Amino acid sequence: MCFSIHFVRLCCARFVDKQTFKLIKEKIMKLKTLAMSLLATAVLTGCTAQQTAEQSAQSDKLIIAHRGASGYLPEHTLESKALAFAQQADYLEQDLAMTKDNRLIVIHDHFLDGLTDVAKKFPKRARKDGRFYVADFTLKEIQTLEMTENFKTENGQQVQVYPNRFPMWKSHFQIHTFEDEIEFIQGLEKSTG
Repeated sequence: MCFSIHFVRLCCARFVDKQTFKLIKEKIMKLKTLAMSLLATAVLTGCTAQQTAEQSAQSDKLIIAHRGASGYLPEHTLESKALAFAQQADYLEQDLAMTKDNRLIVIHDHFLDGLTDVAKKFPKRARKDGRFYVADFTLKEIQTLEMTENFKTENGQQVQVYPNRFPMWKSHFQIHTFEDEIEFIQGLEKSTG
């Protein structure tokens, strides 16, 4: 547990009820996640600064790969990031969420359903709202999941949200950590000069 939560516990233990303390703790965790996301964005921006400076001299437009090449491959997969890199995007956009064991993973939403087979592998782990949240799973559990194009469930059937994109459940895609992505991008930069 981080220092700030201990500090709040010490300061608030005598002055607030358990529900209020829980809300304070949740706010601190959200701030921690926000801070980590901002740090992650800064690191990735720095990784491509030299390349961007060179390209800016040639063009006044920037290409930002939204969740990688998400129009071609499932969003936020390493494969999608590699294709965006090959398409010479100036920036690769990341979204991050924190797992139960405090690991940052690259995923757009803070829930796993509609993108993975979490309901099949962990059917009893949904919250009361029926969603499967990243924060309720460890990295090891998340890494067992298969990932696909976004889908919604209608009448008990999975329906692809964007039907003209990569077919659902074809190939083998997984959720990866932020560290994995940084290493991957550094490898691409090194191998392509």
